[in-house]
Amino acid sequence: MLRDQPSQASAATSLLVEKKTHCIPRFTTQGGRLIKDVRVGYETYGRLNEAGDNAILICHYFSGSSHCAGKYHPDDQLAGYWDAIIGPGKAIDTDRYFVVSADTMSNVCPKDPMVTTVGPATIDPDTGRAYGSTFPIVTIRDFVRVQKTLLDDLGVKRLRCVSGPSMGAMQTFEWGAQYPDMVEKLIPVVGAGLHAEPYFIAEIDLWTLPILLDPNWKGGNYFGGPEPAEGLRQSLKIITVTARAPGWAQRLFGRGWAKPDADPLAGSDNQYNVESTLDALVTERSRFADAAHLVHLVRGCRIYDVDEGGSSVKAIRAPTLLISVTTDGVMFPAYSRRAAEELRAQGTQVQWAEIDTDGGHLDGLYEIARVTPQIRDFLG
Repeated sequence: MLRDQPSQASAATSLLVEKKTHCIPRFTTQGGRLIKDVRVGYETYGRLNEAGDNAILICHYFSGSSHCAGKYHPDDQLAGYWDAIIGPGKAIDTDRYFVVSADTMSNVCPKDPMVTTVGPATIDPDTGRAYGSTFPIVTIRDFVRVQKTLLDDLGVKRLRCVSGPSMGAMQTFEWGAQYPDMVEKLIPVVGAGLHAEPYFIAEIDLWTLPILLDPNWKGGNYFGGPEPAEGLRQSLKIITVTARAPGWAQRLFGRGWAKPDADPLAGSDNQYNVESTLDALVTERSRFADAAHLVHLVRGCRIYDVDEGGSSVKAIRAPTLLISVTTDGVMFPAYSRRAAEELRAQGTQVQWAEIDTDGGHLDGLYEIARVTPQIRDFLG
């Protein structure tokens, strides 16, 4: 899911943050494949107490990164995506909590200088060439296991809470199942529930089709030659549109033309404002993205199932605050409702909050401040 407008709190943020790198010499994936020299970027906010038990982990969304709050430089145009709720005195109060967030493997934007990741575009130390199609599928559970090694290195003994939007909500539930004795509370936001449902799998499969049909795709082995740039742009456009909703488009664009003198009726190249804006947005975003990373990340997300591989939803004992967006067309509120029913049936305490807006899935980022009271009360 792509950011298509500034964060509401970006102008007033008071946090300055530094990007750091966590390294794992050898990592074995959920599928049993070895990856050498795993490097992921991470950020921290606030201070860890002596007991190591005041930490909160934030897991990022599909096309996001560890940059969930603050700015790298005072002149940065945008703050992190959840800056509205993370910082001194905010719902996730960095005067009280030590907040940690990490980039995932196969991050969609490996060309972003502020993202550190390992994926198909990374040089395989055994061959000296980009992994390409040989890079193993990495899963939501793999992301969580990498985060666990980071937290161990930082001295975190206990997590007061794990939270995140969209793909971050999947990681949140995996934390509750994989490390139930370490996690006190869960706040999954605009999530897929406890597993990737069939419709969700089909929907995100559509995200990859323009890339797979691009003649430069070459099975993901295009490194060193022309990239599937047009396929990537069109995939990013599909992701952006599905992550929004009709109210967003009507409110921001209406039926206005891209150019006052270019009636779409007069020529096939004449566009509406919504079309030209999306084209400009995804063209800019594609400068930092990589097609193979996007495809690999989709493949990892479709495997998501908390019950897969000997784990169990029954391990999730942490009180949970589920947050949905009424107009979400990617992670439908029904996914979260089914998760809430299953958790309640096994005795897990569940609360519910809803963001009632017309902007769709991405309002789990942009409108998160609307549920500040519920988050603050839940954290206690």
